[in-house]
Amino acid sequence: MGLFGIILSLVLLMYLAYRGINVLILAPLLALLAVLLSGDIPLLATYTQVFMQALGNYLITYFPLFMLGAIFGKLMADSGSARAIAEWCVSKLGASNAIVAIVLSCGILTYGGVSLFVVAFAVYPIAAALFRRSDIPKRFIPAAIALGSFTFTMTALPGTPAIQNAIPMPYFGTTPFAAPILGTLAGAIMFFGGVYWLKFRVAMAGRAGEGFGDHPRTSADSDLDQDAELPGFWIAVAPTILVIVLNALLTYLIIPNLDTSYLAQAQYGETDVSKVRGIWAIIVALVSAIVLLIVLNYQRLKHLKDTINTGTMGSLLPVFNTSSEVGYGAVIASLPAFGVVRDAVLNVSTNPVISVAVATNVLAGITGSASGGMSIALQTLGDQFAELARTSGISEALMHRVTALSSGGFDALPHNGAVITLLAICGLTHKQSYFDIFMCAVLIPVLATICVIVLGSMGL
Repeated sequence: MGLFGIILSLVLLMYLAYRGINVLILAPLLALLAVLLSGDIPLLATYTQVFMQALGNYLITYFPLFMLGAIFGKLMADSGSARAIAEWCVSKLGASNAIVAIVLSCGILTYGGVSLFVVAFAVYPIAAALFRRSDIPKRFIPAAIALGSFTFTMTALPGTPAIQNAIPMPYFGTTPFAAPILGTLAGAIMFFGGVYWLKFRVAMAGRAGEGFGDHPRTSADSDLDQDAELPGFWIAVAPTILVIVLNALLTYLIIPNLDTSYLAQAQYGETDVSKVRGIWAIIVALVSAIVLLIVLNYQRLKHLKDTINTGTMGSLLPVFNTSSEVGYGAVIASLPAFGVVRDAVLNVSTNPVISVAVATNVLAGITGSASGGMSIALQTLGDQFAELARTSGISEALMHRVTALSSGGFDALPHNGAVITLLAICGLTHKQSYFDIFMCAVLIPVLATICVIVLGSMGL
């Protein structure tokens, strides 16, 4: 019954999340359902001492990244910086390169630390106008935005401040720049593979005589018509550049040369700098970028207090959703029957890189969340994966990069919240647009991950 309880719990988590029930309530209830079906295990003690402890530990580690990222994204949107970057890319590449222009716009913004949800709202009106002018079917807009926002800048490119790149760091003692060559290669496969696919599909639609189509304007379309004063491109992009540059400087030059011996003391967690260096670097980079963004755009930020407050509050639901999924994973890992699941995952291959890729992809697919699936995988099996990597002589950096890449594969299945939100912004349905989202945000990223595993296992 214990194994049945775990499977039933996971199936219900996937189904009910798809039906729109919030993970905050689903995660504890379904975790306790698995406990109930596992036999004589105390429910309340499991909830307070296992679920809530794991939830709290995750919040302690990652809440600053969620909050600062949300504030930064809201400031980029309200200052007009996000839209200015998108319009600059479109103006430079032109209507004939509409697909590349939209993908690059999204990529620049997300690599600079802007939330994918902010990017979707900022870029969609520009994409709609550009696709209409170029007579490209509107149904390809979601895939272009997904390619630029959900793929290479989220999991592959070294140094990205995305939470999916930060979560593996404490487990493997790595930095945001782990396996930079393999990460860049994976990013190139995603970018060029996705762009090629979309251009192929657009050409095929053109031969069939399909154009933009007759679509009613959505509330997001109207954003483009607002007479807003936008910053110049270099003012708009400066904070995103600062995030990337300062992240690298802190990771490789500044923090390693600081005296951090005090971290060994009990009051600082009895840890070492390798466990916190990556998170420290991202925190300082985002804070600095926020300050620069405010200074450069102070006159354009008419309601600065409201912008900061809205961004702060906007971080709460995502961080608590992910933390609840971590708590869920901790409860599942504590059950006796989980030993069967653990052994099955670890025995998928004698290569721990393959095992971590399978576990992360499957759990990201079940939860419909890249960060949630990865967090469950590492919460339940992270120590085993790290130990297997050490005994097998496999680089912790490779484990980090493959884990991050794997979180961005099956996560974008139809029930993924970002996919549903993106389609709603674009005023399109799964039937109209999901196939191309699947190709660009699921299949091609999975192929890129496989390439990295093969090359990494060869010692490249």
